Amino acid sequence: MDKLILQYLHTDVLIAGGGTAGCYAALNLARNTKLHILIAEKAHIKRSGCLAAGVNALNAYITKNHTVDSYVDYAEHDAAGIARGDLLFTMSQRLNDCAADLERLGLVILKNPDGSYVERGPRNIKINGENIKPILAAAVSKLPSVEVYNHTSIIDFIVKNNTIYGAVAVNVLKPILYIIKAKTVLCCTGGASGIYRSNNPGFSRHKMWYCPFNTGAGMAAGMRSGAEMTTLEMRFIALRCKDTIAPTGTIAQGVGARQINSRGEIYEKKYGMETSNRLYGTVEEIIAGNGPCYLQTKGISPEQVLDLKKAYLNMAPAQTLRWLEQGTPDHNNVEIEGTEPYIVGGHAAAGFWISTKRQTTIKGLFAAGDTAGGCPQKYVTGTMAEAAIAAENIIKYHQSSAVSDDNIINFTQIAQYYQQKEEKYLTAAPGIFTIQDIEDAMQKNMDNYAGGIKTNYKYNSAGLTIACKAIVKLYETAQSLSAGNMRELTLIHELLDRLTICRFLIKHLEARQETRWHSFAENSDYPTIDNSFYKYVNSRLENGTVKIIYRPIIKRGEYYEHTN
Repeated sequence: MDKLILQYLHTDVLIAGGGTAGCYAALNLARNTKLHILIAEKAHIKRSGCLAAGVNALNAYITKNHTVDSYVDYAEHDAAGIARGDLLFTMSQRLNDCAADLERLGLVILKNPDGSYVERGPRNIKINGENIKPILAAAVSKLPSVEVYNHTSIIDFIVKNNTIYGAVAVNVLKPILYIIKAKTVLCCTGGASGIYRSNNPGFSRHKMWYCPFNTGAGMAAGMRSGAEMTTLEMRFIALRCKDTIAPTGTIAQGVGARQINSRGEIYEKKYGMETSNRLYGTVEEIIAGNGPCYLQTKGISPEQVLDLKKAYLNMAPAQTLRWLEQGTPDHNNVEIEGTEPYIVGGHAAAGFWISTKRQTTIKGLFAAGDTAGGCPQKYVTGTMAEAAIAAENIIKYHQSSAVSDDNIINFTQIAQYYQQKEEKYLTAAPGIFTIQDIEDAMQKNMDNYAGGIKTNYKYNSAGLTIACKAIVKLYETAQSLSAGNMRELTLIHELLDRLTICRFLIKHLEARQETRWHSFAENSDYPTIDNSFYKYVNSRLENGTVKIIYRPIIKRGEYYEHTN
């Protein structure tokens, strides 16, 4: 392969990731400042990130007879108190404004005859959202101050003295290495999938709940740069329609379907109605020999069947096709199962430890969406709200004297280092192990010893010790991999990012010595809640070691800034 072409890029604000958060942050920045904005997107912003295929509802909305405080109450309760009240409150204040903005941009939000939005549940409204991502991408493309680099994958941040100066990226298709100089960076690269073995292995292994192309790149880059992370141990494991991995909420809230076992018994209230307990109850019923488990849809009306078919065409067409092939939901209950665990900051609370301003502990590095920790139940509008808050504070950061002079950085030296490093992968002879071999070994190890599907999501200290040693060894082995082209080089970086996140995750699982969330963090050594762990489990890389930091709970109404 030809030598990598080196390109230097300059911008005021680099947005790493062009998904929902990245696009909406760019819109808000362009509306309120003349700063130059560069979006680096691994795929293409028209169809990238978690909303690539669309969505059928806005799941975070302050509906009639509800308030901002009631939304915060719900999110805090669902997280058993381990959530950032300041982040939840400031996000919730903007949910409805973000929905209205999406409608102005062209999103179809379903309406009642009186003009009000059609509610799907106590916090949800229905949309025709197949084109939600193209709508955001089209709006971004009209902004003269925004430059988009598609097929550009961030592989590391450029950080010195705990201040960010840009990022290093590679082109997924062409032999190009980018050194991006930026005064501020907003990380919107999403959470991490593919770190555990999927319940759809082999040819269908990428049929999963979370976007298979979100591999935690930004979080891993932050980890390697010394950023503080939070609540990785609150893994998210989705309860989904079996095989199709279609969302169950569309059915549970759309037609009021209850969770039942094979005996026809409604079991959901037996275990609790929180998100983690809906999954846990299903797992326990199957262990007890009462499976398979279902959503009870038999007997729903023809109108409800049609509504469900239409809803799934927006985001999970495989479920609609399944009904066409095997019978409609009014005649057959819908079988459900849990997915493998994911590390996300939108449904759960894993990600960067951020200030109320959405700035990480690295000066000039901000985070929004699934990379930002502490603020669960964000969904689409919450992600947008967080992106808007980050954008506002990035502008203030530039207006202050906070922006550092990049003359202290030797970008030529950095370029030479990464060029040699990347060309090593591209010129290395194929070895004993392939990228897929190491990925399979990583997923098997995490599945067996760190609470995957095989152990019904349970883990203990002995298993985590084995997992940690294996992950370290796999990371070392991955250094000798070879790439025949830029796509394979990207796969190597995705693997290294996942392995980095595995290492931090295992330390978080060890550090929370309780079971606060069944299934999400089911610690067999400590099977109950321990109130001494009513605090955040954080981490930071120090001298090559993952250091665990415990921090006190931050309530709504408080304002948090990093001080240590």
